Amino acid sequence: MLISDVLELTNQPEGAKLEFKRDDERPETFAKEIVAFANMNGGIVLVGVEDDGNISGIQRNNLQEWLMDTVIGRYVHPFLLPDYEEISVEGKRVAVVKIPQGNSKPYVLNRKDRQDIYVRYGDTCQLAGREQQTRLFDSGGLLSAEKFPVHGSSVSDLDQHRCQEYFRDILIQSPDEDLQDMMINHSFLVGDATPLACSYFAYALFAKNPELRLPQAGVRLSVYDGNDKDYNTVFDKVLDAPLLERRGSGGPHDPLEPALHERVSTLIQPYISKETLHGMSRRRVWDYPFEAIRELLINAFIHRDWTKQNYVRVIVYNNRMEITSPGSLPNGMTTEKIRSGAQLQRNPSSVRIFRDYGYVEDQGIGIRRKVIPLMQQHNEREPDFEVTEDHFKVTLWKKHSRPSASSPLMGED
Repeated sequence: MLISDVLELTNQPEGAKLEFKRDDERPETFAKEIVAFANMNGGIVLVGVEDDGNISGIQRNNLQEWLMDTVIGRYVHPFLLPDYEEISVEGKRVAVVKIPQGNSKPYVLNRKDRQDIYVRYGDTCQLAGREQQTRLFDSGGLLSAEKFPVHGSSVSDLDQHRCQEYFRDILIQSPDEDLQDMMINHSFLVGDATPLACSYFAYALFAKNPELRLPQAGVRLSVYDGNDKDYNTVFDKVLDAPLLERRGSGGPHDPLEPALHERVSTLIQPYISKETLHGMSRRRVWDYPFEAIRELLINAFIHRDWTKQNYVRVIVYNNRMEITSPGSLPNGMTTEKIRSGAQLQRNPSSVRIFRDYGYVEDQGIGIRRKVIPLMQQHNEREPDFEVTEDHFKVTLWKKHSRPSASSPLMGED
């Protein structure tokens, strides 16, 4: 980092990714800031800088050793390795400590036989609340939110036809196996209460009306007659249906009720395709490759963060289509890794069942193998990926369309 970069940072106020520290503070105070940054999106600690941005300089001769051995080694768990650099500014030493977003969340502050989880909000560190702790454990792969019990639910909420079809026809249930025992063994039914409750994934996939007790299970589909939300709303509706189709005796070739992603595909068809006449026959021409849309819809459902109370969002504008899945990417996953075909499953039970139904490939690399090449071939450009703490959004652009300054690419209602 250059001197000019340090001076630019000191002219900014402390915030979500920036903290000023003297080097004479207690080690647990430093550790708390490090833990909070690691649990969120990372950040920079400038050591030798006052709260008002004035540079006072480092007094310790062994600051890096003290930070690594005492602050992090004794008070931060699991171990985290920050970037450390010392720069001389106006004759005074300033340490630039870059804390990465952690790959092993949640990070805790060890002190007095306690392990406290801190998060960063604005320019302050706060103890993580119950919901935030759940998200951190879920993102770290230490807790699977898809197996949480749905409050007030029971096996009677599930569509028995769909359940029997899955266990009998797909898992090949033997006549001497009890259906409810199989549901327990496969985590469809969980908890300690009587009767047992349905797990999140079982309720979303198999319940008759998933949104009844799991409001975030639906999808909100919106269509705008323009390139942003200031234009007229053509269609805006929350759809509620099981994530799986209901099949007849003919199996996959005999669908009786469509899955939720298929309902979405049917509803958006008039807004993203049109029929054209080719000779004596009619042909449907799509603005976006249909298989790419299907893949992204399925991914949005099965990889969503169930600790988030938001719907999956599908928005169609005149120049693009956005599909947003609640929750950030799972721990350690990045858009670069997704493009390269890396795999990390937040909801392995949901993925397994979708794979059993033939909705997803065994390889689990649909974005790399389907979405990106199909968009390159069909629309001559790759999709855009956006990751925030709250969502993962994929934007498909129409052929020859380009984003404009007014395009609302950040965040969703």
